[in-house]
Amino acid sequence: MDHSRAPVLEALEAFRRRGDVVYGPPGHRQGRGADPRVVQVVGEGVFASDVLTLNGLDDRRESQGVVSQAEDLMADAVGAQKTFFSTCGSSLSVKAAMISVAGPGEKLLVSRNAHKSVVAGVIISGIEPVWVHPHFDADLHLAHPPEPADVRRALEANPDARGMLLITPTDWGTCADIAGVARVCHEFGVPLIVDEAWGAHLPFHPDLPAWGVNAGADVVVTSVHKMGGAIEQSSVFHLQGDLVDPEVLKQREDLLGTTSSSALVYLTLDGWRRHMVEQGEELLGAALQRAARLRAAVDGIEGLELMGREVVRPQGAFDLDPLALTIDVRPLGISGYQAGDWLRAACHVDVGSADACRIGVRLTHAEDDASEELLARSLRRLAAEAGDLERQPATRLPSPGSLELQNAMTPREAFFGRVEQVPIAEAVGRVVAELVSPYPPGVPVLAPGEVVSREAVEYLTSGVAAGMLVPDAADPSVGTLRVVAR
Repeated sequence: MDHSRAPVLEALEAFRRRGDVVYGPPGHRQGRGADPRVVQVVGEGVFASDVLTLNGLDDRRESQGVVSQAEDLMADAVGAQKTFFSTCGSSLSVKAAMISVAGPGEKLLVSRNAHKSVVAGVIISGIEPVWVHPHFDADLHLAHPPEPADVRRALEANPDARGMLLITPTDWGTCADIAGVARVCHEFGVPLIVDEAWGAHLPFHPDLPAWGVNAGADVVVTSVHKMGGAIEQSSVFHLQGDLVDPEVLKQREDLLGTTSSSALVYLTLDGWRRHMVEQGEELLGAALQRAARLRAAVDGIEGLELMGREVVRPQGAFDLDPLALTIDVRPLGISGYQAGDWLRAACHVDVGSADACRIGVRLTHAEDDASEELLARSLRRLAAEAGDLERQPATRLPSPGSLELQNAMTPREAFFGRVEQVPIAEAVGRVVAELVSPYPPGVPVLAPGEVVSREAVEYLTSGVAAGMLVPDAADPSVGTLRVVAR
């Protein structure tokens, strides 16, 4: 296929050449009706590029296939049989994939370190999740992906499960054995969905970890806005094999997706694909070199402990994304929350994620000499000045296995059932009826239907006191909790 083409961008250029005047949405009329104060901040190009596909970039029948051509080029670029664009982020894409594999009351194996969007999909769909627990690293206090043997045990115990959903890379850069898990799933005749939100870059350089399609997954969901060059909410999901019907997948996406798709997302997805095909290996090669230099720099800073390939081992990670820098700051006597807040306030450096133990920094092909030097300099300043930071109460970190909670009912039953809000100390032993997800990364500590444990309560309450953000809880202070009514 001709990857020098970008059908959506070409359609926008043609729209402008024709001088079309639109009498339908969007109401700002390509910026003529936008508040000049807004235009001054975001630029004229944002509004000028905000054109509907239907009766805009394409005709009312979409006979030119503008978006479908772009999707076909994307599929060809990464070796998938079929690719779908989503303008609602991977939060929508992963739900569409899930309900294409399992329906209400049917079982789906789900890695328990899934993002809250996956659990939301379980609640909405009525799917019965079979949690496959990740491997908890007691030293680092983080979770590595499940292994093929874990998936095999779950399928043997649940022969009626319709498939498996695996998360890789994790929010901290550790990767699963996708090929091994895919082989197990296919041995049992069920598809593997990979939530590869952090893996948009993986197909475009041979020195990066294997990515889902190449490793045999049936559906791969990718958030291009995270590690790629498209704007926020841009997502794609790729399909291969015959275990998931492409028409079913398209219908499920249509069921959930917006009928007013953003051309801005389509435009940047299309352009990113062309960029990666033409220059991706060169750009990502340069990013890998920068990552190596930054890793060496961080290794030389006393008080910072950079996670490296020592975690690649049985019961650990299968691989590690070298562009993910996961830095433990506990030797400095501070939390990751404090480190992230200080870097933003003192250095104008915004890290990707932070928790009680560490900060996470993601490098992309967009880095340059200035951003590389700024990060190294800021981390050196953090180590030098951390002693001046006020000491906060420690988060009571959970022990291995303590967050593998008992399931008392399905997430849907608990979420939509009769609930009451009780002081969190009284919630121990009760069935939680809401999502409680420290963010980022947004992996629920408590999912609806699970029995609340004392360790989970202690982790959440002490974490909030230390700076943890829990935005999806009805009470973000976690002083109270929604539980199933007795």
